[in-house]
Amino acid sequence: MTWIGKELTNPSFVLRKVKDVVIEDRPKPVLKEPHDFIVHVKQTGICGSDVHYWQRGRIGDYVLTGPMVLGHESSGEVVEVGSAVSHLKPGDRLAMEPGVPCRRCNQCRSGAYHLCGGMIFAATPPWDGTLAKYYVNAADFCYKVPDHMSMKEAAMVEPVSVAVAIAKTADLCAHQTVLVFGCGPIGVLCQVVAKAHGAKTVIGVDVPEPGADPIAHAEKMAQKLKEECGLGEGADVVLECSGAEPCVQMGVFAARHGGTIVQAGMGKEVINFPIAAVCTRGLVVKGSIRYLTGCYPAAIDLIVKGINDVKRLVTNRFKFEEAEQAFELVKAGRQDVFKVMIAGVV
Repeated sequence: MTWIGKELTNPSFVLRKVKDVVIEDRPKPVLKEPHDFIVHVKQTGICGSDVHYWQRGRIGDYVLTGPMVLGHESSGEVVEVGSAVSHLKPGDRLAMEPGVPCRRCNQCRSGAYHLCGGMIFAATPPWDGTLAKYYVNAADFCYKVPDHMSMKEAAMVEPVSVAVAIAKTADLCAHQTVLVFGCGPIGVLCQVVAKAHGAKTVIGVDVPEPGADPIAHAEKMAQKLKEECGLGEGADVVLECSGAEPCVQMGVFAARHGGTIVQAGMGKEVINFPIAAVCTRGLVVKGSIRYLTGCYPAAIDLIVKGINDVKRLVTNRFKFEEAEQAFELVKAGRQDVFKVMIAGVV
């Protein structure tokens, strides 16, 4: 990795173009809005979307058009607050929700701020992310954490919030059978959250091998799964967290008639999807993106109460100057690597 400058004011991990990252200096941010604050970032987890932008430069309609700081799963310590911020003070430790909506559109006013068309989301083009020494965020989109919660755990609030949002989208309730496709961080966290909701049975399935006839193979594998796991007609709820085409297809056939499927994983933009089976089985299919109202406080509670022991999920830690190595490790997809964390600049 190339370092630009020796004494850096605000070291930032910048994606200059596809497959080209550098640590460079950025000006220390200045508060412009009275309700904002400046945070000294302490820990940042690497998300699959970060790697996706690094390797491909786009996710759906979001296309890299210029240099962008990566990272959005972060915790930190308050450095400075705007004139209208009363609930924060320098030194407060917090988890940051990395998406700030407009608060004025119909979606925001109805409570569905995650669907805001004016959302400013960290490390989503053209907005810079949190892998820097300093970052500015809105004070109403941060959450103080207790003193006994480590900054690593606070950074993990973001993926736990994603899992909480997926469960909320599925309307999970007690005594359901829940099938989770994808056993990466979000899939595993969804399994934990489903248990916290009182699910009767939770089954995690990783990506199966595709068949020559994808749809017929998916139906066959789903039937085998239902028989071996005692699911009878099928799962009440399917949470698809892999984005892998075989899992999406298999999930349709693994759900019971009238069951719910929540699609959270994002893989190929266009896939072969058994739409006829969705109709004939009367399935409810929902998409899940980011977080809903209340998900961050709920995620913090799950961690604080020990229901979700996120410390066990962090398998690899890197210094800030080793950020590119950290990204390379995630890209490699090794089975012994689960969650990778990058320490903040001292």
